[in-house]
Amino acid sequence: MSDWIVPGLLAALAVYLVYVYNHLVTLKNRYRNAFAQIDVQLKRRHDLIPNLIETAKAYLKHERETLERVTEARNAAAAQLRRAEGNPGAAAVMAELAGAEAALGEALGRFQVVVEAYPELKADQNMRQLFEELTSTENRIAFARQAYNDAVMLFNTFRQSFPPVLFAGLFGFREDAAPLEFADREAIQAAPQVRF
Repeated sequence: MSDWIVPGLLAALAVYLVYVYNHLVTLKNRYRNAFAQIDVQLKRRHDLIPNLIETAKAYLKHERETLERVTEARNAAAAQLRRAEGNPGAAAVMAELAGAEAALGEALGRFQVVVEAYPELKADQNMRQLFEELTSTENRIAFARQAYNDAVMLFNTFRQSFPPVLFAGLFGFREDAAPLEFADREAIQAAPQVRF
């Protein structure tokens, strides 16, 4: 009878270790997939911006600096997004992406203020449609970011809990995944206001 106890315990430990490893992989894949959804929506946002700029150029001949700032902020955010695609969940990468997106949000805010000063631009059907698409995309980004942050929390909670914390480092899961937090979190979580 005692001959079966040690092998039985070793078998149970092996099964448990397989479970811990597989669950960590599953949770990591979930947050990576959730980041892929953010990626899609941020790319959509970045793709809309050149259309906004092009539509506004004819009306905003004297606002060239504003248009250039939006373009530069868009390019910086797109570059940070490409960097984040390679390592979603890394704290430094998520912080840099959040910073670049915040800068883009500020540039878009200034752009919107400028647009308000041009009634004929506000009335332009293409501009209205682009702003509506941008508003819809901003909402999708908020939902995708929430799903990503939820997946990160599940991963981190499981990785930090006992007894998985004893084995996570052995399996290569040494660090927590970082959520995507924006500096102006309250403004991001509120639905964007588009007025025409």
